[in-house]
Amino acid sequence: MYSLVVLLLFGSSHALYDPHCDGKTVIVHLFEWRWTSVAAECERFLSQAGYCGVQVSPPNEHVLLPQNDFPWWQRYQPVSYHLDSRSGSRAEFQDMVERCNNVGVRIYIDAVVNHMAGMDREGTGSGGSSFNTMNDNHDFPAVPYSDGDFTPREKCTAGCGCVDNYADPNIVRDCYLVGLSDLYGATDHVQEMVAGYFNDLIDMGVAGFRVDAAKHMWPEDIAGIQSRLHSLSTKQGFPKDSSPFFYHEVIDRNDGAVLVDEYFDLGWVTEFRYSQKIGWAANGDWGMFGGLYDPGWGMGPANRAFVFVDNHDNQRGHGGGGDVVTHQTPELYTAAVCFMMAFDYGFTRVMSSYYFGEDTDMGPPHLDDSQYTTADVPINDDGSCGGGWVCEHRWNAISKMASFRTACNGAPSDNFWSEGDSAGIARTGKGYFAMSKKQMTKSIQTGMPGGEYTNIIDGSKVTVGSDGMATISISNSEGIFAICVGCDGQGPGPTGGPGPSTTTTTSGPHPTNPTNTPTDAPTPGEKKRTVIFVEKQTSSGQDVFIRGGISPSTSIPITMRQLPQQWQLYNDWIAGDTRLDWEGAEPGQGQHNGKDALGTPLGWTTSNSGNDFHHDFNTWGDHYWIADMDMDCSATKDGWFEVETFFTNGGEDGEDQIAQASCGGAVGGTVPFNTNVHAGRCGHMNVFHYNSNDCLIETIPQ
Repeated sequence: MYSLVVLLLFGSSHALYDPHCDGKTVIVHLFEWRWTSVAAECERFLSQAGYCGVQVSPPNEHVLLPQNDFPWWQRYQPVSYHLDSRSGSRAEFQDMVERCNNVGVRIYIDAVVNHMAGMDREGTGSGGSSFNTMNDNHDFPAVPYSDGDFTPREKCTAGCGCVDNYADPNIVRDCYLVGLSDLYGATDHVQEMVAGYFNDLIDMGVAGFRVDAAKHMWPEDIAGIQSRLHSLSTKQGFPKDSSPFFYHEVIDRNDGAVLVDEYFDLGWVTEFRYSQKIGWAANGDWGMFGGLYDPGWGMGPANRAFVFVDNHDNQRGHGGGGDVVTHQTPELYTAAVCFMMAFDYGFTRVMSSYYFGEDTDMGPPHLDDSQYTTADVPINDDGSCGGGWVCEHRWNAISKMASFRTACNGAPSDNFWSEGDSAGIARTGKGYFAMSKKQMTKSIQTGMPGGEYTNIIDGSKVTVGSDGMATISISNSEGIFAICVGCDGQGPGPTGGPGPSTTTTTSGPHPTNPTNTPTDAPTPGEKKRTVIFVEKQTSSGQDVFIRGGISPSTSIPITMRQLPQQWQLYNDWIAGDTRLDWEGAEPGQGQHNGKDALGTPLGWTTSNSGNDFHHDFNTWGDHYWIADMDMDCSATKDGWFEVETFFTNGGEDGEDQIAQASCGGAVGGTVPFNTNVHAGRCGHMNVFHYNSNDCLIETIPQ
């Protein structure tokens, strides 16, 4: 029924899939760029390189989290739909849209409309608007939203009120995602407010929307919003009655009840399995590039799949993370992105990042001021970016392949071959692509008309015979060969490859002590290794356990890691321990010599290398008890969890009240909520002391 509504209001389903780019087929995500920098990039580079458009960061007013050093994910906690964010003002946004449209580069909005700010927060947003989600309030007067605009608690069947079971579509869509206040999208008021936000942007000249966390929204609610939208602005050069372009973030890796095909009537849909498979191929045998599209996996068809090598989430190990190749391995990344643009599957987006090292929550490069004002993107003399910005979209081979993809649009892929460390593919009649990890000369069937062509990557020439055969050579630093009908390789660049990776602020140090909230929860099994040490001297026969999660009653999924065989008692007790919770042992959790576990077990360790129970991570002394696990960080609160310690034969009641406000260590951090037990950080090594407020948070040793 909802698809019929969309068809009636937009004239035809094709309308939602048109990016309005005059045949150009690649967009770039300028993640966390200021509007002034985006406008300049449209004019000086993107229009000349042949990019279709730009996905910009959420432009709406958002929370400010100085206690977390203004992490990137604060942009994904809306306060209002006012256009006042850390990327700039409404006037700067309008200027950017107009300048980009004037040079044929479209603007697509990262739209956060599944939820508003996280619960248990209050204050003012980036535009000065007040909000309050303390004590189960839902007050966003600048929209306005109030309690009745958020999903009723009784609709969520999960005991925690949160998304804790991806096998149940009702829980995925009717419960609170990682503590974020979930909008009740079925109501007219919510749909009207979201549509009003979208229409404001449409009237300003934007071309479309990426719907963040669409997986957590009912498709019919999205259709209801779309049915209320204006046509695109004719003043900004769009044809009369044009409809906005849509693509929806749906993380489907064959691991949950919500499937990509439920959203096909609403626009393009993200295909995270493609990101996964292209990562495997880049990091392994390049013959795997020949099997990127596998409908048997449930992957969307070529005319619905929105594809990318990495995105701002999974390059950090968050939503859909793991098995991903990123700018951190530039040679492999270049090969993966170039092949994506050579292969005729899906609509493509190129990532443009900033360096974050091991700090996956770090906000963008910033000025050395108290608000961490986002810095502009400096362009070096060689065309690369400085100041901590990666700018993958400017790398020579990647930028040149944008025009290749457009030139080959509509031509089927054919004649894939690979020799393990090299691969090639024809775009029948229009282009030919090959790549190699080493210098190579090879005779191949291009499937192209006879004549002389230019390798658009390095300007070298190749002659294709009347039979389509050619002898190609690859000797450039990128290891890429690409020829196409009508392509001369002219355009901005070359920029070489990645620039310096160390500078992230205009002056002063980069942010520390971050926390972690993804824009979409990692699906079950996507966890980070987390180590917990508790220093507690015990007597013979006493064993130490922890219980925890998020107080008072929320549990966190975990997968326990075994210790070496001398810790047999610990290894027996971790069997079946799948949650860090406040209830004690799981039903059916392992026993040791008939003795039940009382919670999540810890194993006694020492730093004494001559002792059988020496553990390499322990550098402090005796009596440091360890639990080693993989933890679902999406189920934590801003990346933090809580634990309390107890022990058998006298310590079953646990510790005295703890007053832990912060932790030291190389990672450290300030606890973003009040707690009377220990608080640690997911993805790190946490060191606590029994009945003590002292703690350290360190990087897990490799």
